[in-house]
Amino acid sequence: MKKIWLFLILAIFLFIATTLLIRANTPRQIDDVTPGIPCEQNYLEKSDILWVIPDYNNTQISENPLWCTKILSLNKTLGMHGIKHSYDEFGGEITQEYLEEGTHEFEVCFGYKPTMFKPPQLNISKENKRLIESNGMKVKRYANQFFHKVYHCSNTG
Repeated sequence: MKKIWLFLILAIFLFIATTLLIRANTPRQIDDVTPGIPCEQNYLEKSDILWVIPDYNNTQISENPLWCTKILSLNKTLGMHGIKHSYDEFGGEITQEYLEEGTHEFEVCFGYKPTMFKPPQLNISKENKRLIESNGMKVKRYANQFFHKVYHCSNTG
């Protein structure tokens, strides 16, 4: 019986150590970056990847060039996080035109098209994934965010 307990304690210790090691070596991310959602500066600074919402509450990021400049000056990797960030936005059917609206906003704001896409609530249909990939973006779905350091601006979920 002592061996079983020793084995369980060792297994738990190894799991915790492995988890901490993985988290220490994966990029920090912050979701929901957009002018309409307040974001703590320290989270922006310590994150490696900023996931940007191009059109939040019908306010397009390109309408705030100072914000665009500020985000660019952080020198972080930027990706697109939905277009309007509505619930189940990419679980249903989207069109090429709808996707182009979001990528255009991103490009006007930052000067280049996004190369990474993270769906809101990590929900995306197979068809939408194919559409996004056919537009030159890599879809990032971190199904297990336990191993990834993910922050949210203003605790948006």
